[in-house]
Amino acid sequence: MGAIYCLMAVGITFIYSIMKMINWSMGEYYMIGSYIQWFLLTTVLPSEYWYVGIPITAGVDFCIGVIYHKLLLKPMYIRGIERRDDYITIMTVATVVLFRNIMVFIYGPYVFSPPEYYHPVQLGPLPISGSKLMAFIGATIILGIFYYFIKRTWIGRALQATAQNRFGVQIIGVNPYKMDELAFGLGVALAAIAGALLAPVFLVYPTNGAICTIKGFTIIVLGGIGSITGSIVGGLLLGIIEALCTGLINPSYRDIYAFITLLVVLIIKPTGLMGERERIA
Repeated sequence: MGAIYCLMAVGITFIYSIMKMINWSMGEYYMIGSYIQWFLLTTVLPSEYWYVGIPITAGVDFCIGVIYHKLLLKPMYIRGIERRDDYITIMTVATVVLFRNIMVFIYGPYVFSPPEYYHPVQLGPLPISGSKLMAFIGATIILGIFYYFIKRTWIGRALQATAQNRFGVQIIGVNPYKMDELAFGLGVALAAIAGALLAPVFLVYPTNGAICTIKGFTIIVLGGIGSITGSIVGGLLLGIIEALCTGLINPSYRDIYAFITLLVVLIIKPTGLMGERERIA
């Protein structure tokens, strides 16, 4: 579960690193991803080819994110709107309401269950859900591809440079607005992949992205806002702590353990485990 949480947290952190904005509607892109995967597996793809739906889901959400950025976010950066943070908060929260109601209008407030991705697996004395195991493998592969893309490709390095200095990259011919567009699309695509991978686990309904949004923001604060590595470490740590406390203490308080962990870390290290160092001119 920690590896799967990382997808949502890395998407949020990635968008923040490039655009310096918090996308409060990330859970709704997760929700859209779960609906797309459910639709594909019930109407187009045989259940044993569930993995084919992952890139399709990511591609659809990427296109939605790019269009959203072009229409609603890019004008804000080009025109230099005052109180931009307030604008972003209002816009993304409104997007939450819009996307949820669109899904209620299309499919109703019902819960759908995609077919299981794999049969249950026994690892020693531990029974593991086949869908969770496949989601873990899928999340690990996606995070590996994403890491390679960011660290080893020219576009990935251009994105890193934009995150460090939006004005400096223009000297070498990088368009920061294009990087914003790409970053937003990739960030919401990661959320969609998480939604598709977890569709059989957390099911499909209009508000299923709410808890994942909360977990995602908990992880990025735990790991350090702006640190992709911190998001991965925070996600894995949160998954392990939830599993241990659920098994050893009480499963009813699963979500409380995350916030207790967050409070303890912030008391000890207010910038998070791997928070960015402040650059002082």
